[in-house]
Amino acid sequence: MSEVHEFLPLDRARAPFFVGVDLGGTNIKAGVVDDLGRILSWHQTLTHVERGPEAGARRIAAAIHKAIRDAGLQLSQIDGVGLGSPGTMDIPGGRLMVPANLKGWDYFPIRDRVAEHAGMPITFANDATAAAYGEFWIGSGRDFHSMILLTLGTGIGCGIVIGELLLDGEHSHGGEFGHTIIDSTPGARICACGQPGHFEAYASATAVTKRTREALDAGRASTLLERIAHGAEVSPKLVAEEAEKGDSLSLDIILETARYLAIGMVNLMHTIDPNGILMGGAMTFGGHDSELGRRFLEETRAEVRRRAYAVCSENTVIDFATLGGDAGFIGAAGIGRADYLKRQLLKS
Repeated sequence: MSEVHEFLPLDRARAPFFVGVDLGGTNIKAGVVDDLGRILSWHQTLTHVERGPEAGARRIAAAIHKAIRDAGLQLSQIDGVGLGSPGTMDIPGGRLMVPANLKGWDYFPIRDRVAEHAGMPITFANDATAAAYGEFWIGSGRDFHSMILLTLGTGIGCGIVIGELLLDGEHSHGGEFGHTIIDSTPGARICACGQPGHFEAYASATAVTKRTREALDAGRASTLLERIAHGAEVSPKLVAEEAEKGDSLSLDIILETARYLAIGMVNLMHTIDPNGILMGGAMTFGGHDSELGRRFLEETRAEVRRRAYAVCSENTVIDFATLGGDAGFIGAAGIGRADYLKRQLLKS
């Protein structure tokens, strides 16, 4: 889904209704969905991290209220609100720990402060887990019993869903797969967290940019050099553009990234054994709509086949996610819905 939305009219929606919030370092996205996950309204506002966490909690609450009004609903008609936030976090305690994308918000009790400002209870989740749940509920994973979503961007987010279980872990660090070790050699790449050999250091957008610069510095010929000479910045987008024009270095970088991703996927397959692994986020090279995206996907699948147990490689679906930037708030709403259904079950 794109950021341009087609909203479901209220008279065609199926109650109950839920609000999902996707909190990021730049934007707050809030939307109302019905019981089938269809969007009734959507609102985006700036996070303004620099104004502090209490101001942020008020802005989140205001976004929730705006989305509810835009859907033509009252607060009393909302049966659950989910909030997906970047980590690190303490999910049972409802607080942030030391979130890299929310500087100065350390140890803030965000769940309860948003609930206070919004006037309604909040279900708290990791943002990658929320996005995974969105795909599991109504996206590419809707036919799976278990699935993993890898969000490819500056870092690598990971959400794991098994049945209705969100794999948060005992210490709310259950999906930090970007920081698993895939290279223990002395020359391993250094991750943004400062540790060597992490998955993120090889397969993220940051890694693509760094590996491209290293190849150019080593003297590899590439049409990228002309683009850079005219002021372009090295980025996965630039690398993709040149790969699509036939630049061999750019294509090599992208296919190497696919192979690194496959190594991570095999580790996940041999640990979780899910029905499927989906790739989402900003770095999917056009996905199914692009020849480059399709080649990236097939290279990933081929490397998985070379490395995984046959029963896993033959039966695990590897594909692109479909909800795009909407996965976070839809999944957060879905987590709010799951919490509501549990409460209803306890009442019966």
